[in-house]
Amino acid sequence: MKRILKISAIGVAALIAVLLVAPFFIPVNRFRPIIEERASQALGRKVQVSDLSLSLLSGSVTAQNLSIADDPNFSESAFLQAKTVKIGVRILPLIFSKSLEVTGVTIENPEVTLLRNSQGKWNYSSLGGSQQASGAPAVAPAGSEAQKTNNASPGSFLIQKFSLREGRVNIGSINLQKRSTYDHVNVETSNVSMTSKFPLAVTVSLPGGGTFRLTGSVGPVDLGDATLTPLDAKLEVNGLNLASTGFLDPSAGLGGVVDLSADISSQNGIAETNGTAKLAKALLVAGGSAASVPVTLDFHTKYDLTKSSGVLNPSTVKIGNAVANLNGTYQTAADRTVLSVKLDAKGMPATDLEAFLPALGINLPKGASLQAGTIDADLNISGPTNDLVTTGNVGLFSAKLAGFDLGSKMTAISALSSVKTGKDLDIDKMTTNLRVAPDGLRVDNFLAVVPSLGNLAGAGTVDAKNQLDFKMAATLTNVLGTLATPVSGIAGVLGKATGAKSGCNSGTTVPFMIQGTMSEPRFVPDVGGLAAGMIKSQAGCIGKVASGLGPTSKSGAISGISNLFGKKKQP
Repeated sequence: MKRILKISAIGVAALIAVLLVAPFFIPVNRFRPIIEERASQALGRKVQVSDLSLSLLSGSVTAQNLSIADDPNFSESAFLQAKTVKIGVRILPLIFSKSLEVTGVTIENPEVTLLRNSQGKWNYSSLGGSQQASGAPAVAPAGSEAQKTNNASPGSFLIQKFSLREGRVNIGSINLQKRSTYDHVNVETSNVSMTSKFPLAVTVSLPGGGTFRLTGSVGPVDLGDATLTPLDAKLEVNGLNLASTGFLDPSAGLGGVVDLSADISSQNGIAETNGTAKLAKALLVAGGSAASVPVTLDFHTKYDLTKSSGVLNPSTVKIGNAVANLNGTYQTAADRTVLSVKLDAKGMPATDLEAFLPALGINLPKGASLQAGTIDADLNISGPTNDLVTTGNVGLFSAKLAGFDLGSKMTAISALSSVKTGKDLDIDKMTTNLRVAPDGLRVDNFLAVVPSLGNLAGAGTVDAKNQLDFKMAATLTNVLGTLATPVSGIAGVLGKATGAKSGCNSGTTVPFMIQGTMSEPRFVPDVGGLAAGMIKSQAGCIGKVASGLGPTSKSGAISGISNLFGKKKQP
């Protein structure tokens, strides 16, 4: 028994010695042209490596300084660079017949640059041998090592296992120096062939701590345009920070965090995606603040890869129990994606939307809350994703703004000092034309019907610092009996022009301004606003009143209003 163990030990030692010494006697560098030619044929790009080393223990050849050329129409720099690449090989054929049979490829710590041109084409679209687009196989030069070692065409090129580990991907446009960078990129696949389907798994660490995972199958590779290669996959994105990935303008303070789950199917140049996206901490207007409730989007899109354009089929966006319908189109270009989307909603509960309003730069007054009401919206969302503009009509109906005493806020306007609206503000109707852009919000054709006061009309803006600048007019239809005597006097003057012929409601109209911020609005008198601006304002009736008065009576009306606010008429 001791003799057997001794012999076995000697045999194992000899085997280890052979494994350690043999690589020095195998001229592995002779295979470098073979590796370069075979890889170049398969990819349709020039591939270069430097020194090779052999490890019999791991059954692999290690190549230093891998470089894959870019499409010359995009860049003269490398498409992919890596310091090392390990090539799995069959040991026995390598030792006894000096032939190289590749079983796998592992690229470690590569850096890949993905570029798009002005027509929307990517630099990887020609991977797979654009020279073979006609279907004719590329053949290695006669008598070359590549031909002797492997006479197969690139179409039959097969790798049992391929891995890309801990890579970095830079994405951008050939027209811009700016690049978005993604680290910890890992790709795993097996039985890689240009002519058949094979499995694929991709994981990426996103800026801000998010993750990206794509799993499914891909192939056969489209040799004319790799972007048209069929794909069936599941996409999972968690914690995608929009501000750090360049989808929104970080300099404007915009952002949000996206979680997404979708199924992707790409066939015949059409990519179809069905899924759900959730946007949390949304911030869509400079000067706004992150929404405290998420937005959920159930979507279905079809994207034409050759035209770089897509269609958003009828989809839904939800905020709590508030549901809106979406549909539209989008177009991708070299450095941006441009949307043209329509949002339509009816009867959305206002209470569910309240927590999302700060993302649009709309903050309720301090201590106030929406306790009732419904919202209708008919909006168009257009422009590049980092500079979206939303325009359209919004209406609030049968609402209650609890904790907001409008009458007490308007005491600075002497004409309205006796108005009593109560601690809660009931609003029958409030409608407006809205424009929301990254630099702020604009309101036109604003009209609110407040039973305890009358009608409010006007227009204004909320800038990036959340500062209000509104020119308004209050038409007091239900509170004339409670007003001070000067108002009753001027009401008689204005009332002459607000009869049946004018089509206006009877009552006194008082101009004012809203300044301050949305959370702390200030209501101040606006004498000049009546004399200069409100004559043609959206209050409508003011213009009719002023235009219906003669020179004397108009002057008297202005004088009356001036005296009403405690200001003397100028001589």
